[in-house]
Amino acid sequence: MTETEQVTSTPREHFLKGLRLGVPFALAGFLVALSFGIVARDAGLSAVAAIVMSLIVFAGSAQFAAIAILGAGGGVAAAIGAGALMNSRFLMMGVALAPSLPGRWPWRAAQGQTVVDASWALAARDDGTFDRWLLFGSTSVQYVTWSLGTVVGALGGGVLGDTDKLGLDAIYPAFFVALLIGEARRGRARGAAAIGALVALALVPYAPAGIPVLAASVGALLGLTQRARAEAEEARA
Repeated sequence: MTETEQVTSTPREHFLKGLRLGVPFALAGFLVALSFGIVARDAGLSAVAAIVMSLIVFAGSAQFAAIAILGAGGGVAAAIGAGALMNSRFLMMGVALAPSLPGRWPWRAAQGQTVVDASWALAARDDGTFDRWLLFGSTSVQYVTWSLGTVVGALGGGVLGDTDKLGLDAIYPAFFVALLIGEARRGRARGAAAIGALVALALVPYAPAGIPVLAASVGALLGLTQRARAEAEEARA
């Protein structure tokens, strides 16, 4: 989107664009949520508990991590802790997004609740700012399909059968690979992405789940900061 289009387009147009761009990720999210609903029931959660969890948490990695711990006999506190670690990447994403959100901190925090991986990536502009209305639109359609997928999986999982046999276990990693390829093709922040990947790969064999993601996010943020400083110095020169 050009600078002129950013100025002349209305929030409604940006929101609708976000809806359109979010559809492919929403369809993939439906399948992932379907798998989550089935796995949650197999781990002993009721259908209502699984559905409410998706409505409130709306974060696949955190939900699967929590279910894995509960299914293995772990406590609720451990499950919540694992989910928090898996979602720690959103702290760094929020730091990058915050300057693009208007209003006082409570209102900015409320808007920040719409951040999910795909929407954050789609809303990012080349100048480091974010299109918040595109973010809202993209997340809206994904929230609907995530919730519906969980409902279908939790209530109809017995009919659908084993998620591994259906191939649904491959959807989640494929989802993030698609995000990575899309960002690489756009040529944005490749250096920061490389730093994050190297940090994560180095820590995976040794660190608990969630820590590699948090460390990679910090590394990527530092890389982006250095890039922004270099661009600012070039602009001043």
